[in-house]
Amino acid sequence: MSAPTTTTSPPPESPPSAKPHPTPQPALRTRLHTLPRHPLTVALVAALCAAVVGMVLVVAAGAELGSAWQALEEGMFGSSYAVGSSLNSAAVLALIAAGFTVAHRAGLVNVGGEGQLCAGGTAAAAVGLVLPAQVPTAVGVPLVVLAGFLAGAAWASIAAWLKVKRGTSEVITTLLLNFIGIGMVSLAVHEEALLRQPVTSSETLPQSAPLPTGAQLPLIGDVESPATAVVVIAAVAVLATGIVLRHTALGLRLRAVGHSPAASARLGLPVGRLEGGGLAFAGGLAGIAGAALVATAPYVLAEHFSSGYGFAGLVVGLLARGSLTAVAAVSLLFGFLTSGGINLQLAAQVPASTVQIVQSLLVLFIAAAMLFTTRRPGSRS
Repeated sequence: MSAPTTTTSPPPESPPSAKPHPTPQPALRTRLHTLPRHPLTVALVAALCAAVVGMVLVVAAGAELGSAWQALEEGMFGSSYAVGSSLNSAAVLALIAAGFTVAHRAGLVNVGGEGQLCAGGTAAAAVGLVLPAQVPTAVGVPLVVLAGFLAGAAWASIAAWLKVKRGTSEVITTLLLNFIGIGMVSLAVHEEALLRQPVTSSETLPQSAPLPTGAQLPLIGDVESPATAVVVIAAVAVLATGIVLRHTALGLRLRAVGHSPAASARLGLPVGRLEGGGLAFAGGLAGIAGAALVATAPYVLAEHFSSGYGFAGLVVGLLARGSLTAVAAVSLLFGFLTSGGINLQLAAQVPASTVQIVQSLLVLFIAAAMLFTTRRPGSRS
């Protein structure tokens, strides 16, 4: 008996259909949808809104927009002195903001930059004034900078110890330590037994004596520019901090602690040491900023020598949102705007506080837009 044979018929042809219309690729569609929520887009829109408000303030002050812009530009880029002064300001802000970023990576918020800066400046002045008059720069400058770092780190370690051992909020302790640091500077420059220069007459200012030449930060440009080695120190600090946070095991541990201290502890990470070390390092960088202010002309420790850099550096750190590249960019922006605001008042008779108002509005606009950037499309909250 032969096996039955089976025949297979060809599959039926599919009926002709219309050619499908090309649809946009999902990746491109997603990018276009999220572009308005991108942090860079939001920052640009916020900067534009703040600039518009600034123009309104300039007109309200009775100045012409053209002359005001020219005065602002000359104050920022019009001379070697303007550029050098702006770079010094930006370097101080970058040091404080870089430290803030390290502490924030570990889950802590360091609002004590002003007090840590004051501690660093006081220690730098104390060390610089005991050095011999002929101390070489290669010895004097590192000692002054190191004194500032150690004093700032020690000042922040007070809040770090309270956080790690007692669970006290570092926001409260670092904030309160600011006022103690400011008061410490005032006490030091008013008491002859501490750092006040010898009183020769009733006109003698309550400030320290000038640092010896070997303890003063050297200039890095021509003689007409006040830019000092603090620019190089800040650039190296920001670059090194960025490399450590992004490409080392220490940076990974800090990020893990910042995301979940409890989970990090279960994995065996030393949570207390990482948190305390991050906050102490932030204080150390702020202390270097204070030492740089003292070691820059007029090379003295005086009341209000910080000019609020500690609080401004906090703002830079908040705006940077954890990016060291953004720290450098925002620091440069604020540094140049500060110098431009001074010339704006001198040349165009516009109050320098106008620039401070614009900076504050920029912060408020970006902070308000953070909710917009983090909300998911279609969400109600």
